[in-house]
Order: sequence, then C-alpha cells, then structure tokens
Amino acid sequence: MCPCTKRVLATVAAMLLLVNLGWSAQEKIRTLEIGDKAPAFNLPGVDGRQYSLNDFSKADVLVVVFTCNHCPTAQAYEGRIKKLAADYRNKGVALVAISPNDPKAVRLDELGYSDMSDSFEEMKIRVKDMEYNFPYLYDGEDQKVSRAYGPERTPHVFIFDRQRALRYVGRIDDSEKPNLVKSREARSAIDALLAGQKVPVAKTPTIGCSIKWSDKRDSAKQAFETWAKENVAVEMIGLKGVEELAKNDSGKLRVIHVWASWSGPSVEQLAELVSMNRMYRRREFELITISADSPGRKDPVLSLLRRQQVSCKNYLFDSEDEYTLMAAVDKSLRGGIPYTIVVQPGGEIIFRAVGIADPLALKKAVVGYLGRYYK
Repeated sequence: MCPCTKRVLATVAAMLLLVNLGWSAQEKIRTLEIGDKAPAFNLPGVDGRQYSLNDFSKADVLVVVFTCNHCPTAQAYEGRIKKLAADYRNKGVALVAISPNDPKAVRLDELGYSDMSDSFEEMKIRVKDMEYNFPYLYDGEDQKVSRAYGPERTPHVFIFDRQRALRYVGRIDDSEKPNLVKSREARSAIDALLAGQKVPVAKTPTIGCSIKWSDKRDSAKQAFETWAKENVAVEMIGLKGVEELAKNDSGKLRVIHVWASWSGPSVEQLAELVSMNRMYRRREFELITISADSPGRKDPVLSLLRRQQVSCKNYLFDSEDEYTLMAAVDKSLRGGIPYTIVVQPGGEIIFRAVGIADPLALKKAVVGYLGRYYK
C-alpha cells in the first residue's frame, strides 16, 4: 500500500471516530411512547434491597416516578408523591421512585435550593428526612434504566397498566404550586385504569430540572476550573465593622465564619464553606469570613484563603483581642475558634456552632430560611 493511500485511510478513520464521538455526545434519549412495555430494571433501593420490575408484578397499576433530591420542582412534589402512594396503596397500585441523575454531573451551583446532592448516600438521608413511603431507587451509576424509559425532567411520571403497557406519561398535575392546581392528570390516569376505562389524557408536558446525564460531567468539571480563577482578597476590619456585620442590614441571609490559620478545624471548615457559597450565592445569601489571626499576618492569611479559593468577602480583625471579636460577633459566645453563625436580616441568629459545624445541619439552616422551592 502506498503512503498516500495510508494517509487517506488514516484521515477517513479519524473522521469516522470524530463523527461517532459527536453522535454519542449528542445522543437523543427517547421517551417511552403510549403502549410501550415497561423496560425491566434491577436497581438498589435506599433501604438496602435490590428491586426489579417483577417485584411489583401483583400491582394492577404501576407508577414509576423519576425524581431526585436537589431539584426544587422535585422537592415541591415530594408531599404529593407521598400522598399518591398512600391513597392508592390498598387499591392495587404500586409506586416506585427512581433517581436518574449522575451525581458527578451535578454542578454545585445547581444545588441552590437543596441541602444535598443526588448521591446514593444522600438519597438515604432524604428518605429519612422526608419519611418516604415508597421505594426510592438509584440509577446514577450507569443510567441504563433511565435511558430505557427516557425521562426529560424531574419529576417525570410513567404509569403502566396490568400488562405493563404505558398508559400515561408526563406530569403529576398542572402546577408546582399546590394552590394553583386545576388538573391532576396522574390521578385521573390511575383512576381510569382501575375502573377499566381509557385514560382521558395520556400524555402531558413536564416542568422541572433537566436530567443530569453523565455527559454533563465536563460541565461540572469546567465549573470548578472557572471558580478556581475567581479573585480572593482580604480586608482589615475593626470592632465597629464587625458589629455592623452581625447586625446584618444587608437584606440577605448571612453566614459569618470566625477562623484562624493556626486552627486546623478552621481551615477544614473553610473547604465546606466554599462549596456552600458556590451553592447559594445566586440567592439572597452571602458568606463572610473573619480571621482572628494577628493583624500583622495579613499576607499569610491571604495566601491560605487563595489556596482554599475562598472568593467571598474576607476580613482580618485589626486587634489581638480575640474575646472582643467573639463578643462582637455573638454576645453569647464565650470562646472557641472556629465559630460559625447564620444571621437572618435584622440580626437574629438562627444557627450557631463552636468548632466544626456539621455541614448538613448548616445547609439545612440556610435552605430552611431561603426556601426549597421556586417562588
């Protein structure tokens, strides 16, 4: 074979490879159509059991809900999904929820309405917190089941008849806000199937959060690369300035973290606070750090903050008197660094922790104030 022919073949092979890579990156996920059979599955549940489609074979109607932890819309529907499961449990209806998201494809700034992401371990916490009354299964490992069903949003409902043919696909009802609901299509579909009648509306659009398919991992990675380039600075602050911060006239929920470079727990806490800041800063939220280091250590303090990528408002107290600093932040504080408080507008402290604050408890305090749903 002549060299020119080899070059041509190599070029063609490279082009085919690029085409194939582009095709898989842009792969269209097909949503099941009315009449399609329910794809088989075998997925782990948060209760330690493995669940298959056959486990629900006795049910006259099977409801499969694709949902997740972090999505505001999914959270808004949690109570309604629980009620749906409870209302029809003794009527021959089985309901199972599946989380389709790849946790590594979820960006931190997509978690602004949640206290947790979509990992299997976090799903276990959600079930306990919200007292789910239905199986909650994890498909984030390879997403094969989700690709077979084709949910477009969370939540997305698939309702199957006794023969496991799809009879309804779409939303639970027509409004995320319970007081604005006018039509409850999922319930109407279940009632019709139980009565042996045709489902009145077989397909509806869905609203909610996009499915975090694994090809979105690059976006999550790029986000970290972008955040790493953000400017980090530190300013000196006096007693009056600290007192003003504690009063919190900003109109935002404010987390104040008092730390020191010589305190190992302080530095450890900073990493968690950086993640929190990236989660919530698009909302009415701000993170402020105050270093209790000696005023002469501004450069080492700034160096540490830059290594930790703490790109929020950072201060260094201009006095050696740590007790004065603590009293200015919180009069009930008698000592201890690190110290973290959550201050709502007007100055009321709704969370405080001496030492390393439990990350989940801290995030629950933040989301409890800011809200879990779209307003």
